[in-house]
Amino acid sequence: MIITKDGYSISTNKDTLNIPYIHSFLSTTYWAENIPVAIVERCIAGSLCFGVYKGEQQVGFARVITDSATYAYLADVFIDEAERGKGLSKWLVEVIMKHPELQGLRRFELRTRDAHGLYAQYGFKPIDNPDNYMSIAFPNIYKQS
Repeated sequence: MIITKDGYSISTNKDTLNIPYIHSFLSTTYWAENIPVAIVERCIAGSLCFGVYKGEQQVGFARVITDSATYAYLADVFIDEAERGKGLSKWLVEVIMKHPELQGLRRFELRTRDAHGLYAQYGFKPIDNPDNYMSIAFPNIYKQS
């Protein structure tokens, strides 16, 4: 799938993803600091990925972990700092939310520290009954490498 708009494109073709670029960006984020490139490659292999491009140059990324039937988790969403303020993050989330494999799901989740306003525009809201949720978290796992 390739969608174009105003000189930009969003593609789900994993062959066009720039892994070194994605790794470089993710390894400096609060959620994946110091992530090894091998882990990024495994994440991409097991996800529905969305690359954002300006011409041939990748300028953004997102991935969805999903069974394509009942559940999805939106992760690793970013737009290159030089391309921000152009509506690309909104367009990216809009494209993701309309993707055919992500329709009719029972639950679509994400976690964010600072982009609640963006995701709220697409129906995301704080979880109901947070006491029902459990997790095992290793927040500094990549710093141990």
